[in-house]
Amino acid sequence: MFRDLSGALRARRDPEARSDRPHWAARLEDVKNTVVGGLLHRAGWDLRIQPFTGYGTTERVRILAKIRYASPGTSADHHDQPVHDMRRMAARGWRNFAGQVAPFSRVHVRLGDAEHVVQADRSGIVDAELDVDLSPGHHEAELWTDGHDLVTADVMVIGPDTRLGLISDVDDTVLVTWLPRPLLAFWNAFVTHQSNRRVVPGMAMLYQRLRRAHPDMPVLYLSTGAWNVFPVLRRFLYRNGYPDGPMLLTDWGATNTGFFRSGRAHKERSLARLSEMFPQVRWILVGDDGQHDPAIYEAFTEEHPDQVAAIAIRQLTEPEQLLAHGTLRPLRRRRGAGSGPLEVRAPDGHGLLRQLEGSEILP
Repeated sequence: MFRDLSGALRARRDPEARSDRPHWAARLEDVKNTVVGGLLHRAGWDLRIQPFTGYGTTERVRILAKIRYASPGTSADHHDQPVHDMRRMAARGWRNFAGQVAPFSRVHVRLGDAEHVVQADRSGIVDAELDVDLSPGHHEAELWTDGHDLVTADVMVIGPDTRLGLISDVDDTVLVTWLPRPLLAFWNAFVTHQSNRRVVPGMAMLYQRLRRAHPDMPVLYLSTGAWNVFPVLRRFLYRNGYPDGPMLLTDWGATNTGFFRSGRAHKERSLARLSEMFPQVRWILVGDDGQHDPAIYEAFTEEHPDQVAAIAIRQLTEPEQLLAHGTLRPLRRRRGAGSGPLEVRAPDGHGLLRQLEGSEILP
């Protein structure tokens, strides 16, 4: 029953979840998870919850988390360290990919006056929408399995009067990663010291100015990165002065149709989901021209013209273009006045800020 409930919404939005017979890589991964998980359980290992920041309306919220095995004696909040705690900043990125998930684990969620029971998917990811009755603002949900592993998860509730929000890409928009070149992607994800990741100049200042101009503006970070890098990204954003907000990441594991999920499809589905959940919000869409952000944002604008306030595209430098694509890609010109929402392009946040100043976004 729980498997059917947890998969219903995802199957409706995710074509990769509709295949009758999973890809052989997914079946192999399922066997590995079953065998290794069983061995760890018999060895006395416990389940531990890694909570992610949820979001939603006053009537419905999305809860996100990951269930993993941990050695005996591991604290319940092992994966829920305070974002300001820098003790683990020296950890290499590969450590976030090590470990064993616990597929289809049952999870209890207490939020407000209600308690719910949900279930993780085959990758150990909890992704559930719950009916609630909450006030706008920040809330805390309590999550636990059938053991003694209670943790709390932040939940951002956007009120019905909120009219402006910001959705930001991460890779090469707020931090320099040079994705999707395979070797550099591997180096940045698994080897590079977390404190050595480079910030894109001026982007934090841009977001801070937007937040000051619109104090109730929610900020969400949309990335094709794996949930495994959530702690890294969250500390990076905090350390470099970015506004706090939910991160919409993805699972890098095999799917019903192939070895990896489509990053572009993940972004398109996430935008559609936000559009459906918050029809009254007009979004500032921020990305870069290194992957598919301009095309994704323009397609979303065509489908939801009343829900886009502006598009801001960070232009990669020539070296970044070469590293990301192996060739220089021609830069597309800014759309003319009267052809849709304001669109600005610049190499960094300082340039984007200058172009937004004086507009309805930053009057």
